[in-house]
Amino acid sequence: MDHKAFLSSLDVAQREALLVRSDGKGLRHLAGHWGAILICAALIYLAVPFWQVLVPVLGILLVFLFTLLHETSHKTPFDSGWINDAVGHVCGFVLFLPSNWFRYFHFAHHRFTQIPGKDPELEAPKPETWGQYVRHVSGVPVWISHAKTLVKNAVGRQHDAYVPQARRGKITKEARLYLLGYGILLGLSLWQASMLLVYVWLLPMLLGQPFLRFYLLAEHGLCPTVANMFENTRTTFTNRLVRFLAWNMPYHTEHHSYPSVPFYKLPELHDLIKPHLAVTANGYAAFTKDYVDTAFSER
Repeated sequence: MDHKAFLSSLDVAQREALLVRSDGKGLRHLAGHWGAILICAALIYLAVPFWQVLVPVLGILLVFLFTLLHETSHKTPFDSGWINDAVGHVCGFVLFLPSNWFRYFHFAHHRFTQIPGKDPELEAPKPETWGQYVRHVSGVPVWISHAKTLVKNAVGRQHDAYVPQARRGKITKEARLYLLGYGILLGLSLWQASMLLVYVWLLPMLLGQPFLRFYLLAEHGLCPTVANMFENTRTTFTNRLVRFLAWNMPYHTEHHSYPSVPFYKLPELHDLIKPHLAVTANGYAAFTKDYVDTAFSER
């Protein structure tokens, strides 16, 4: 059974139950994630004993806002559209990744998952050597990519096919507003001679990015370039803490098979889809070992 046959097998009641959205559930999860960020940032600001240990912890919490940005691109974590949009822009600003632009990029990824020449995620090849792997995990390529995207969008040189022509003005305005915000924060930091943003934002993000790279590589790494979501996407079995941090996106086959399902309904979808899963991993350490053994041995 492929993902299309599975979706066809769901009855009306099952579909309706899976698609229920809730501001309350989304906001409670948001309070947990953003609350942890604020607590870590406050403890670092107050320079509590061993505050340095909290810097990479804060970084992990910050970079995993990407999974929330990803969810808001589908407008599923909250029932209210304006909350999805507002939260998406906060996450996008923190990550240097414009929210509206990312929505078009991500929709193209869903429409053409693992299809060479069409899936924009495949424009950056997966690492195939140790050198490529270290560079990939370091996060350097993604920071360069984010910077190029912001500048390209801001100067109106947005030519990606997945961005509708009629929306390119909006994409340009978005990037300019983000850059204006960064400029204001930089100016205030220089005026106050403050390193606060370095210690509670920039440095943590640099230290946290490798953890996100490890995580994201498992979503489609080593998966075949076919249209069936049961084969081109991986579900990774992991603990509750990782699932919380990643907004249940380790259930990635489930998400790709039925992207309109909110994150808090993915465990229910997983129970239905589990017998048909074709590509899974028993944790991220197991996937990483398998990736290194398989991808590098083929060179």
